[in-house]
Amino acid sequence: MKARLYKKYTEEVVPALREKHNFTNVHQIPKFVKIVVNMGVSASLEKGALEDAAKDLTMLTGRKPAISKSRKAIANFKLREGQPIGCRVTLRGDTMFEFFDRLVATALPRIRDFRGLSPRKFDGRGNYTFGVADQTIFPEIELDKIKRTQGMDITIVTTAATDAEAQDLLKLMGFPFSEK
Repeated sequence: MKARLYKKYTEEVVPALREKHNFTNVHQIPKFVKIVVNMGVSASLEKGALEDAAKDLTMLTGRKPAISKSRKAIANFKLREGQPIGCRVTLRGDTMFEFFDRLVATALPRIRDFRGLSPRKFDGRGNYTFGVADQTIFPEIELDKIKRTQGMDITIVTTAATDAEAQDLLKLMGFPFSEK
């Protein structure tokens, strides 16, 4: 069974984008490619920090995260080559739409004093990246079991050619942008 937001995309968003931007071909219409969730963990923390971050990321996404290791040593940061420094998960297909639905419907409104996300965080190629300072905004995380608060970066990758097309796609999908 397809995700709820996928049905919304095919039935409402595609016709609206086609009409607004005058797309002649179906393949010109922007769509989601993937969502990447990345948690960076300071290398100077205790040994269990990376395992805790990986466990939290597994609960949020339903996928086992890949561990990121440093590529080269930097003495000022007390970082050695090959040392684990974070974890990441790439979501595609139905799991991507389910995660986006949970993010927009339940997690983002739980941020304290939330007035929307900045529309200026596009990269120029139609991808949107934003940071979340605390993983406890997700209802899957049990507050009693976390040892440290951990932030994460979320990147939404689209096939949009411009930032304006990507912003229209995200707005129509229900993404909460702040007003100027």
